[in-house]
Amino acid sequence: MELADILAKRAVLYCTAVKTKSQLFEDLAARAADLTELPVQTILEAIKSREELGSTGLGNGIAIPHGKVAGLKHVTALFARLEQPIEFDAVDDQPVDIVVMLLAPVGAGADHLKALSRFARMLRTEQVVDQLRRQTDPAKIHALLTAEPTEHAA
Repeated sequence: MELADILAKRAVLYCTAVKTKSQLFEDLAARAADLTELPVQTILEAIKSREELGSTGLGNGIAIPHGKVAGLKHVTALFARLEQPIEFDAVDDQPVDIVVMLLAPVGAGADHLKALSRFARMLRTEQVVDQLRRQTDPAKIHALLTAEPTEHAA
């Protein structure tokens, strides 16, 4: 699974006004609704219900909120780089400024897990995370995220 297949250029956001986790989820759900033509509330409920099971804040300022959405046709990713980190109840109690929202069709199983694994692996690379944190242009962020793995080392 290539990240370019699930992360559209217009699914990458640089957020300057997000102050809370709730506001972030609302903003991302609205963009996801625009991309998928599904109701905002359906997407928001899927993300919030998963988050209630435990924070998707992985540590090091990174979170990967995710959920399964009825009516979704394929795994869809959104990325947000926050200008100001927000409280996220992350495992290391640090605020979050890099967010990947993953949405999967109900019953997507393996594809959902592959996408989650792919993003998690990429975001464990300190050089990639540093590049993402220095970038404010959504097009350049998209290019970084969808580059071939060998390109990250360059």
